[in-house]
Amino acid sequence: MKTRTFGSGRPVSLFSLGTMRALDSGSQMAEVLDAAAAAGINHLETAPAYGPAERFLGEALRQNTRRTSDHWVITSKLLPGLTFEEGQRRLDQILERLGCQHLDNLAVHGINRKDHLDWALVGHGSKLLDWALNSGRVTQVGFSSHGSNPLIDLALRSQRFTFCSLHLHWLDPKRLPLAHWALSHGLGVMAISPADKGGRLQAPSPTLVEDCTPFAPLQLAYRFLLSQGISTLTVGAAVPDDLQLAARLAQADGPLNDAEQKALFTAQARQEERLGQEQCKQCQACLPCPKQVPIPELLRLRNLAIGHELNAFAQERYNLIGRAGHWWEEHDASACERCGECLPRCPHQLPIPDLLADTHQRLVASPRRRLWS
Repeated sequence: MKTRTFGSGRPVSLFSLGTMRALDSGSQMAEVLDAAAAAGINHLETAPAYGPAERFLGEALRQNTRRTSDHWVITSKLLPGLTFEEGQRRLDQILERLGCQHLDNLAVHGINRKDHLDWALVGHGSKLLDWALNSGRVTQVGFSSHGSNPLIDLALRSQRFTFCSLHLHWLDPKRLPLAHWALSHGLGVMAISPADKGGRLQAPSPTLVEDCTPFAPLQLAYRFLLSQGISTLTVGAAVPDDLQLAARLAQADGPLNDAEQKALFTAQARQEERLGQEQCKQCQACLPCPKQVPIPELLRLRNLAIGHELNAFAQERYNLIGRAGHWWEEHDASACERCGECLPRCPHQLPIPDLLADTHQRLVASPRRRLWS
């Protein structure tokens, strides 16, 4: 598999093995790790917050016979807010679980609020990250974020980090300008879950499959991001077969070809046709909402539900609102009180309160359990 530079660390493969789904046993993780090695993947992404994943990965690394230990580039994470002493202890526990003396990449796991960034820049976190680097335990430090674009921009420009992990998706490209800036300034960029969080594209709707013909939707999504220069894309594999597409695209890092561009254009045109005059263009002009309703994000889910019939994904994301803390939105469409402040701001004259009410009616359902909570 081809590799790309990743900040100031070792190059990483176009695809990275995300370890958050092989959670049944060490033997399951070992099978997935073996398949990753066969596919040419060299980058492993894990975290203490992924349940037993890190422990299972350590067991699998000791069992793996396809690659020597120095083949693997490993990224793990620490949650923000730790004291310096607790952070030291947690990092050493990571190394112990993985069976490593050294970690290639350490990320702050979720700079989702301003206080998280402050922790990393001037608080206990700053001292901790310096210690991790200066002690030789870590080669480079970065961050992941589910936060707002302005917050991510501040983190990128802080010069504290040399890589980042962001939600970058074909069907939700609003963070791509941030990724392009990071890449142009030498930072590594990893796309978080471009399959599952990108629309559950591993199990697409028949409508989206037809929209993307002759390509599978997930293949188009991967190729779209690779053509943008993104350093590496995570694949959260539970079984070896989950890595088959990544293996097929091991050399697919070039520009989009004519057929791929045509398929992407067709899919977008069909979404626009189905939504008609009710399509939210994601311009953000409606914000801020006095009730803190995340209008563009909610209408983006409506766009996907109607435009590509990605109902299962849209419902899943909608019903996590208010249940995932700072990792996701806190207010759903039912918080709209029809004050009308958003209406004159919308350049497309959308009936936003009506569309929010329709979104809630379409997507509200019984909440589902999160993967590791």
